[in-house]
This record gives sequence, structure tokens and C-alpha cells, in this order.
Amino acid sequence: MKDRQYLMGIDIGTSESKGCIIDTQGIVVAFSAVKHGMENPKPNYYEHDADAVWWHDLCVLTHRLLEEAHLSKEAIQGLGISTLGTNCLPVDKDLRPLRKAILYGIDARSQNEIKYLTEYYGQERVRELFGRPICSGDVCAKILWIRNNEPEVYAKTHKFLTGTSYLVAKLTGNCVIDRFLGIASFRPLYEMDGRIREEMCEPFCRPDQLPEGRVVTDVAGHLHQAAAEATGLAAGTPVIVGSGDSTAEAISTGVIRPGDVMMQFGSSIFIYCCTEHMIQDDRVRGNNFTIPGTFSVAAGTNNCGTAIDWYRDNFYPKLVAAAEEGGENVYEAMMQQVADIPIGSEGLITLPYFAGERTPINDPEARGVVLGLRSYHTKNHMYHSLLEGIAFSAAQHVDILKEHNISPLRIMAAGGGTKNDILMKMVADVTGETVHITKVTIGASYGDALMAGIGTGLFDSFEDLQRVIRFSVAIEPDLERHAAYQRYRRIYDQAYLANRDLMHSL
Repeated sequence: MKDRQYLMGIDIGTSESKGCIIDTQGIVVAFSAVKHGMENPKPNYYEHDADAVWWHDLCVLTHRLLEEAHLSKEAIQGLGISTLGTNCLPVDKDLRPLRKAILYGIDARSQNEIKYLTEYYGQERVRELFGRPICSGDVCAKILWIRNNEPEVYAKTHKFLTGTSYLVAKLTGNCVIDRFLGIASFRPLYEMDGRIREEMCEPFCRPDQLPEGRVVTDVAGHLHQAAAEATGLAAGTPVIVGSGDSTAEAISTGVIRPGDVMMQFGSSIFIYCCTEHMIQDDRVRGNNFTIPGTFSVAAGTNNCGTAIDWYRDNFYPKLVAAAEEGGENVYEAMMQQVADIPIGSEGLITLPYFAGERTPINDPEARGVVLGLRSYHTKNHMYHSLLEGIAFSAAQHVDILKEHNISPLRIMAAGGGTKNDILMKMVADVTGETVHITKVTIGASYGDALMAGIGTGLFDSFEDLQRVIRFSVAIEPDLERHAAYQRYRRIYDQAYLANRDLMHSL
């Protein structure tokens, strides 16, 4: 492996885009971030403007990173990109977006399409094709929604792309998709080797409207001149196929071997576990993994950072105002407020289903519940209970992995939520497992850069990455606290089942 060569990674997230430049020792030499919004025009509708958010942020970050690193554009040997998961963007022949991108599973507008497809295939065939019930994260349901509700857009669509596919196409002119993301997100439209299943495209779209399935680390193409001028990078720079943000973040944390688990605590929680064999379980998603020869269990909640921010804005406005005036970080101040509250929040249980829920309950109509309120409870009890609810949700997924005899488990936490020491300790105590936090915690952009290194030959393989991925913190579980949490965990599990019908009637 060569020394002092540089790689760039760009990740476009739900509310923030991040980018980094690393060298071939895995050392970060530049990092930058750009905040952006998410549009919510109707209940259960969540969108991004592909050019105003995705392309804008990418161009801002590429320029900033080169400037911060004091590097010439020629110094960048490869570029890797990820975006926020299973979004759907229809584009015309000139790669111009025909509407705003429909975001991942948080966007639940396609419920009628999901019901239709479930009846169309039948329950048994759904299980064969999807491995679990069809859900709001499935891109095929989003495509069908466009076909049913926006026929003028559908008629003009040249390709249905993800965020990563779109940006790679803007940079290189080639419409490709990581075959793992294609299999996982576009079920049942791709074969395991990335070939399009032409016979399955009806009732969704034509086969030629889908991007080509490729290996994530393959070079998708090279920067054309117009893209070079927009980004400040050199024309001809290799761009790899890239993937979703959660895949890239999993790689950044060291999810490389069977039993490795990434818990990404961001706006939502996303979980990846690398396995030796395929897992079939309706509560989660079993699939091939990005790393050749391995499989994965994928899972995700809708509610983590978004729910925390709701509490921040509605219960702690004074702390927000103080932080804006140069005071203490609002999240750190919130942690201090709840530091002394005991296990179980003195009798409060929170179901954090503020935006419906994905796994393991797979219920877009689920509602948030605060159970057990008494007059002595304060906003701090409620926030503490929310954090416990998030930890309980994480533990439900760990238990599913254990049911399938995936052992030993090595949990690596990632995302902005890792800065919440109380939440991380709760996750360790509730699951009874050690939680590892990597030394580099900048997220998916780091994994993007690492995979660009594989694609350009600066790293030999995924296994080669273990030499440069380092860990800084290992949070050990307190077994007494773990035992004490089991009572509250049982109530948490039962509370959803007891209230499900009432939720659906609201």
C-alpha cells in the first residue's frame, strides 16, 4: 500500500451532509459538515430536493475539504459517496429530477401500494420475494406510488435512482447501484449478482428504468469535465459505485466479520449485523451483505434523534436559547438534567413511536405513548424515559440476533447519538453487551473514503481495513442494572401489544 495518498468520502444524511479526506493510514486530514432541512409537506410524507440539498451539499463539501486539507485537486485518488438509504428519485434522460426525492422508510405515503402488493403476491409469495412483510422502506412501493399518483412524472421517468445513484450519475454520467442496496431496497427487482430480474418488473417499471447493479467498491466511472468544474476535483478522478449511509457507516465502524453489529444512532437507529448465513425473520431484514461471501441482518427504527430533538424543542427551550447565545451545548445540558434519575424513570415507560415504527414491530401507524405519568414526574423524567425507550428498542433487536444464535456479538455504536453518554450506557446496561465506539466517529463519509481506497487499489480488501479502524471507548454493561432493567423491558414490550388497536383507531 502506498503512503500519503488521499481519498475523499461524502455522505448525505437526513439533516446533515458530511465529508472527509483521509490518507492511506486511515488518518482524517480534513472534515466538514453542512446542515440542511427535510421537507414534510403532509403527514407521513418526507422529501429532499435532490439538487438543492444533495448536489449542493456535495459541491460545497468537496471545495471545503480541499481547502481545509491544503491539497491540490490532483491529490485525491478516489471518491466514495453514500446517501440516506432507500430513497426514490425519478429522473429524465438528462438526469434532471422530475420531482423531489421520496425518502427512506420514514416516508410512509405508500401504505395503499403496500396493501395492494401484499394482495397481489399473497402472503407466502411476499415472504419468498421480500423475506418479511413489505414495508415503507421498499423502493418498489414508492415507484408504484408515483405510477398511481403522479402519472405525468412516471411517463417521463428515464431512471428511478437512489441518492447515491443520482450523485454518481451527475459526476460520471453512469447510472449504477450497489448490488447489495439494489437487492435490499428494490426487492424483488434485482438478482444476487446485480442483474435486473426483468420478469419481476411488472407492475413497477420497465427493466431499463433501473440502474445497473455493481459491486459497491467498483469504479463506476470518472469525473467528467462539467462535474470537475462544479466540485473543484480533477477531471478523471475515479468514483466508486457507493452505497447507502448505513452500509458505509457499518464499514467505518469495523463491521467486517460475522457477529459484528453496527448500531447507528442518528435521526433514526439503523442496525447492521454481519452474519455467516441468511437470516429469515419477519421482524428484521435478512440479505446479502456488501462484503462478498457474507450476509446481513438489517433493521431500523424511525425514532431516535428526531424524538430527542422534539423533546429538546418542546421541553427545553431555555437550554436551546442559552446554547444559541454561546452557552453550554444543549444536549450536554439535557444529559445533566437527567443524570440522577433512577432506572425506570420512577415508573415511566415511553414508546418512542413518534413517526410510526419500522423494525421490529413494522407498524407505520404506531403512535408514541408515555405510560405511568404521576404528579411527581417532571420533564426530566419524561426525557429520561424516552432515552430508555430508545435503548429498549435497540435491545429488542439484539435479542432477535441472539435468537438466531449469532454469537459472539460485537456491538459498534456510531452516529451523533454516541455523544450522549447516558444513552450509550443505557444501551450497554439494557442489552447486557459491551458497546464499542470507534476512535474516528465522523460516520459514513469515513466508510465511503475507505471503500474508495479498495476500489482504487490503495487497500487490498475489506479485511485490510482492520489495520486502520481503531476503537477509543468500550462501555461495559453493569450486570446489576441489566437485571433491574428486565422488569421495565417486559412492560415496554407488552405496552405496544396492549395499545396497538387503540393506536390504529386514532
